[in-house]
Amino acid sequence: MSRLDPILEPIMASPKLEQYIELLQHTFSKEREARLQFYNDISEDDKAEFINGEAVFHSPVKMRDSYASGYLYRLLADWTDYKDLGVVFYEKAMIELTRNSYEPDIVFFDSVKAASFDSDQMLYPPPNFVVEVLSPSTEKIDRGIKLEDYAAHGIEEYWIIDPDQEFIEQYVLLDDVYDLRHKLTDGNIAAVAVSGFTFPVRAVFDKEIFKKAKQTLLSQSE
Repeated sequence: MSRLDPILEPIMASPKLEQYIELLQHTFSKEREARLQFYNDISEDDKAEFINGEAVFHSPVKMRDSYASGYLYRLLADWTDYKDLGVVFYEKAMIELTRNSYEPDIVFFDSVKAASFDSDQMLYPPPNFVVEVLSPSTEKIDRGIKLEDYAAHGIEEYWIIDPDQEFIEQYVLLDDVYDLRHKLTDGNIAAVAVSGFTFPVRAVFDKEIFKKAKQTLLSQSE
């Protein structure tokens, strides 16, 4: 931080500063222990995240949610592969940030970051691009702590997809916070963090448009 966060100003001015620091250190130490236990307890079948000291388990997704994330993953993965831009993971890649661990719906790592991964990799650093698909149980997290945390760790681009209202929100990092660049229900969307990746928004929600978009991307990659 280049300047003191306003939320810290009353703490820094308090005569109880030392006690607050001790409390924070104790709390963070306990969270680290809980996080290690979380890693030991979860299985490959779990859709789980560690957020602010607590394990959060997610329920199975609706079919429309799965289609939306699946269509986007297939478009992004094909483009990334053909252009040799990096790697894309779907749902089960756990990214480890300073305090929290998340399993986003889709993540993209550029070729520089991907070059450091090995075949036994289980925890990943902050990616270049993250996508989350909203559900009633995750919306508060996706628009709250994740929006703040992803920006704080320099993730260049963040998309939120709403499969019920059928729109994509595109957030781009600007001065350490996310700027809502677009909220689209139609037309084309162009990724900032993935070179050349442009497609119709409706391809995420409509099978026939998805198939046409896939063919278009394939022809552009040749």
